Amino acid sequence: MSTKTGDTLRAQAASARKSTGHPAPANSAPWAPEGPLVATSGAPAEAASNGDRELLEALVSSKIFADYERAFTEATGLPVALRSVESWQLPHHGKRNEGPFCALMADTSRSCGACLEVQEKLSESAAFEPHTAVCRAGLSDTAVPVRLGDRLIGFLQTGQVFRKKPTERLFQRTLKLLADWGVETDRGELRKAYFGTRVVQGKQHSSIIKLLSIFAQHLSILSNQIIIQRNNAESPVITKAKAFIRDHHTENLRLGQVARFVNTSPFYFCKMFKKGTGLNFTDYLSRLRVERSKNLLLNPNLRVSEIAYEVGFQSLTHFNRVFKNTLGQSPTRYREKLLGC
Repeated sequence: MSTKTGDTLRAQAASARKSTGHPAPANSAPWAPEGPLVATSGAPAEAASNGDRELLEALVSSKIFADYERAFTEATGLPVALRSVESWQLPHHGKRNEGPFCALMADTSRSCGACLEVQEKLSESAAFEPHTAVCRAGLSDTAVPVRLGDRLIGFLQTGQVFRKKPTERLFQRTLKLLADWGVETDRGELRKAYFGTRVVQGKQHSSIIKLLSIFAQHLSILSNQIIIQRNNAESPVITKAKAFIRDHHTENLRLGQVARFVNTSPFYFCKMFKKGTGLNFTDYLSRLRVERSKNLLLNPNLRVSEIAYEVGFQSLTHFNRVFKNTLGQSPTRYREKLLGC
């Protein structure tokens, strides 16, 4: 989008919020013409936002996302995007399988602004569970949250579809809406694009959302692994410490034990470890144990309590709390989803 278009969208967004009485969502940033935005409420918030943006970039660049995107679009004929929480760009514009009507509308600033209003609604309503929003032209977009523990890091999004077959009456209403906006386009081309838009109904739409929800779980797991492995250029002390932690994570391990093993003071080791891994010792150990527990949860013959003690947690309550904080769901629920219970 151009700078001029971005200025128009900001004005439209402000006007829409005044007329509807809806303020901007708490985690949104000012509208801008280009790129995802970061929080502006202070250094800690900005650092967290930058970290999530880097994490999203790593996910989008991953082979697993490329493979899923290709398989999803080939199987459903629909676009799919992974977008950050604070991105105000149109997620499907210019992408494979972009809806023909939406592709036409994306080139006009007024209708583009209406599309972005839908993105805002999805950002507000899909923070904890999938949500579908309908635009003024009657098309639906769906967002599925991608969470890392208790933190929302982005959305998997698809759509630009009708949930039921469009009618001539709905098309005429859309024409009037576009005329009110001052949008000029070839009516024949518009009609062809409008009635050529995919119709996805009932169970098929629910199944598509289920596919996205399952993949969102995989991305959450991948995010956890990326955080653990993020800093490859680490000092020999950190490499040695991490190896010791991996070998002894099932024990009642303490920071002082690891510090003695690498011949440093606990205070100095604590600072070095946080700088080298991005996590404090306790969080790193907990994430490692959770990663180990996920494989054991595939075995239906093992009780959750047995798995908790097997990976080094001293109580089932502590295991449940850490697992949910890390992956956003309980070990039991995670197992049910994996095994299709």
